[in-house]
Amino acid sequence: MSAPARRILDELRRARALIVHPRDEEGVSLLDQLRRLGCEVSLAWPPPATLPPEIDTLFIQLDDAEVAHLLPSIEEQEPAVIAIVAYESPTSLKAIVDFNAHGVLAKPLRPRGVLTQFALARYRRGYEGRLTSKINKLEDTMKGRRTVEKAVRLLTELNGLDEDAAYKLLRDRATATRAPMTSVAEGLVTAHEAMSGLGLHISLAERR
Repeated sequence: MSAPARRILDELRRARALIVHPRDEEGVSLLDQLRRLGCEVSLAWPPPATLPPEIDTLFIQLDDAEVAHLLPSIEEQEPAVIAIVAYESPTSLKAIVDFNAHGVLAKPLRPRGVLTQFALARYRRGYEGRLTSKINKLEDTMKGRRTVEKAVRLLTELNGLDEDAAYKLLRDRATATRAPMTSVAEGLVTAHEAMSGLGLHISLAERR
């Protein structure tokens, strides 16, 4: 076995999975297959009220099953979701989209293909998480930049400074207090808004 393949299997073995499926031959067979792989897995039927907090992977039957109540906990915990469907009806397709499934298993369930969808779903969930993290960091950066720009604008309007001088004032204040410039800018903007709410004005340049 190659090193990349071994890493994929090792990653699957670290999964904490839940199977939401009737305790029939297919459900038990899937449970046994995942246990033989070595990951921590349990089977729940009828569907639980919420997901157990430790779950990071969910195999869930969507056909003719009352599972919509699990959507809030799925959205909160963000596990990798592998949908199990018996047929490609409009209802099933909508459920796959609603549950943001990262993989799909078609019934009747067979051992072949399970590991592929398992690995693919966890990869997609990981990629989705990394992408979300990058987006959040970008949004924070843009928010901080807008706050700095607002603070610079206040300094120029209230203290007669040009933009370069206002920016240097913020930067020097951040250096002196060992704080991020965005924090200093946010503090100045908040102080100005609080004073303005009282009908007062503040000379921000004097806050050095």
